[in-house]
Amino acid sequence: MTDTGEASTVARVDRVKVWDPAVRIFHWSLVTAFAVAYFTPDSSRDIHEWAGYVALGLVVFRLIWGFVGSRHARFSDFVTGPRRLIDYVRQMIRGKEPRYLGHNPAAAIMILFLLVAVGVIGVSGWLLTTDWGWGSKTIEEIHEISVNVTLVAIALHVGAAIYESIHHQENLIRAIFTGYKRR
Repeated sequence: MTDTGEASTVARVDRVKVWDPAVRIFHWSLVTAFAVAYFTPDSSRDIHEWAGYVALGLVVFRLIWGFVGSRHARFSDFVTGPRRLIDYVRQMIRGKEPRYLGHNPAAAIMILFLLVAVGVIGVSGWLLTTDWGWGSKTIEEIHEISVNVTLVAIALHVGAAIYESIHHQENLIRAIFTGYKRR
């Protein structure tokens, strides 16, 4: 075998499957549904609403998959208590946080927050289409505020993924596409 072949074999051995196809498809489908709903012009309300329904359905799927999915998809693998989260954040502030194969404790909080936030956006959006909620300024405000807060959370999520990719020398963006991380 040539040097190139040996190096590629070693590279494959050093990789481990972390994100199953369901998690990866969920992630990028939610990104797409949120973007479509957010950037849909007012003249295309049907597209906006259906993108919202898709996002809401994806959240329901992810909640179920968080209990029955593969190891790193399960909430029990990455959702920890407050003490572990505080410990992780303290280490992170010093730049000495440990690398996690799955989600770290801070990422766990972000995941749970984003699932709830998208759920609130979806439910409030749906309520605005019902006889009960149509025209409600309160529900409309909840919907809009939730979207804006979620945009900030998305920016933090992306920023954290970039930080962690650099800090741990691992391309997390590629990992959420391929499903593989280094051992």
